[in-house]
Amino acid sequence: MDNCIFCKIRDEIINSKKYYEDDDFFVIADISPKAKKHYLMIPKNHYKLLEDQIENDIKVLGKMLNTLPKISKQLGIEGGYRIIINQGENGGQEVPHLHIHVLGGEKLKNF
Repeated sequence: MDNCIFCKIRDEIINSKKYYEDDDFFVIADISPKAKKHYLMIPKNHYKLLEDQIENDIKVLGKMLNTLPKISKQLGIEGGYRIIINQGENGGQEVPHLHIHVLGGEKLKNF
């Protein structure tokens, strides 16, 4: 996607501090945080929705979820966190590139 902000961050066209990065995904801070700590885990391969994934994308999503507990202390969320994936316009997805919101750093309210 030529106009995708996350692809531009991935390609370093737009500068953003990466709190974690490997060959498959990276983690940045959300620019409009909803908690004391609010990160975005973003796969490097561009696709909009979960149903757009190909087999390798599914493995990367699993890797992302498996890596999160390992980097939680580094992110300052070791006391617990919430993960959210918004899907489509009705689900609140604002950027059309699948990503996982990670919120923590404080006691989060139940919803």
